[in-house]
Amino acid sequence: MSASIDTILTAETPEGIAIVIRPAGFAVRCTAFLVDVFIRFFILSSLGSALGVAGHFATGAMFIILFVVNWLYPVIFELTPLAATPGKYVLGLQVMMANGLPITPAGCLTRNLMRAVDMLPLMYAFAAITMLLRHDARRLGDLAGGTVVAYRHEAAVAGAFGKGDPMPPSVALNLRQQAAITAFAWRVDRLTRERAEEIAALAGSAAPLRSPNSSMTARLVGIARWLHGQRPRTVSG
Repeated sequence: MSASIDTILTAETPEGIAIVIRPAGFAVRCTAFLVDVFIRFFILSSLGSALGVAGHFATGAMFIILFVVNWLYPVIFELTPLAATPGKYVLGLQVMMANGLPITPAGCLTRNLMRAVDMLPLMYAFAAITMLLRHDARRLGDLAGGTVVAYRHEAAVAGAFGKGDPMPPSVALNLRQQAAITAFAWRVDRLTRERAEEIAALAGSAAPLRSPNSSMTARLVGIARWLHGQRPRTVSG
């Protein structure tokens, strides 16, 4: 039951890194859309007033401007490093691929061209129904392009090793091996559990086996802690 109402998505990259995605809901996406509508209306009205004295030339220019603003406006902004239109950016949103990777040009073009279908039969009815029925609030364009609109989060710098009690290695390690184990311990919290165990198993000879049920990942993190000067606390008599 909880999985059906959970709005948090977890994607795994080819490198085995788990990425947590929080999709934007219907209300916040509608608000971002209205902000973009206001910006586009302001651009069109301003340019229309400026070209009002140009006669027949203004009519042809406005058709071109109308096409660019209505169809290329989201594409241009979503392909920038911010991956968001001004409306989405103000609301703290960004567009990304559903696997957690940055949006691709193909995904961006597909999701925006599908607006022609999403706006049917009237006032984006198909888009609204699809977003309300799905826990990830993806419209038809998102499904076709493999994208998702999610809350933007700043990348958190790792500040500590993963979980594991300090323990010495069972064999002597050279500097390269020590560096590899330390790097693994720093990034282990960004890996899926299965991928972490798979990588840790490669260094099994360095990790002493204390219990048949102990995690190889925890043992390897414990070695990294020991290498960085952390030692098990001893109780004095």
